[in-house]
Amino acid sequence: MAAHQSRRPGERTRDHERLPTDWVGELLFPASSPAAGASSGAAAKTECGTLNIAINPWVGYEANAAVIAHVAETELGCKVVKKDLKEEVAWQGFGTGQVDAVVENWGHDDLKKKFIDDQKTAVSAGETGNKGVIGWYVAPWMKEKYPDIDNWESLNKYADLFKTSESGGKGQLLDGDPSFVTNDEALVKNLKLNYKVVYAGSEVALIQAFRQSEAEKKPVIGYFYEPQWFLSELKLVHVSLPAHTPGCDADPAKVACDYPPYVLDKIVSKKFADANGPAYQLIKNFTWSNDDQNLVAKYIAEDKMSPADAAKKWAAEHEAVWKAWLPTT
Repeated sequence: MAAHQSRRPGERTRDHERLPTDWVGELLFPASSPAAGASSGAAAKTECGTLNIAINPWVGYEANAAVIAHVAETELGCKVVKKDLKEEVAWQGFGTGQVDAVVENWGHDDLKKKFIDDQKTAVSAGETGNKGVIGWYVAPWMKEKYPDIDNWESLNKYADLFKTSESGGKGQLLDGDPSFVTNDEALVKNLKLNYKVVYAGSEVALIQAFRQSEAEKKPVIGYFYEPQWFLSELKLVHVSLPAHTPGCDADPAKVACDYPPYVLDKIVSKKFADANGPAYQLIKNFTWSNDDQNLVAKYIAEDKMSPADAAKKWAAEHEAVWKAWLPTT
């Protein structure tokens, strides 16, 4: 689906509201804000200076930012300033000098064209190492009992397992909030599957449904995505749909292929990158796995740790990973 190329899977449209450019700077980036790392050396206490990280509104992103901030502060002596900003507004901060880095970008070809190609205020700082996957999932016990249930071509023979009072005699495919961007209703129709999409109402409800499925051996198949902290608790099994090919989701009504894979990356201010300071080198070198992010995000979302404490705990147990991010000169 084309819409997936411009927003994070599962994210609501409101996260991409754009404020008028003539007052974005005054409202979100006041003059008293610390300057970007590339230009704030006079105010900084150390050689590293100030690192301004945008915090986009999902916990996986927060996990990335928390660990980068922890290493920047404890190993490089940086002053880290976190700014809670929606995606497009954060990218506008590259041009004002008030945002140095976005540390988990899901595609956004439109923003890359505008800010990297046209305005030339931003550049890519490489991949995060995280692989974004959207799709349909079942609890591990179902794969063990029904070995071919992770193949879409087998789903119709198992449809009766998933019937509920809400699915009208068909198998129930559980989605999250109705405002989540998905292809699922079109996929059910175009793949001729005997299922009906039913909305759980939220990500929390989806998580609870999968937990209950595993605990009570209750059949559930539903929409989910990774990286996501819940997968560090329960390793859901991804159901294979027809392979995604370029353009197969161009017409949302005709989609009959899997969701596209996402290679997540980091975007930084061009000025910040050109200065090539220790904070930039750290962010450029930063890479970790879905399992790493899921664990830190679980500490934050499920264990109710502060991001700083979650990052500290992870760093203490994964020294070999983060030491490879440190500047070499």
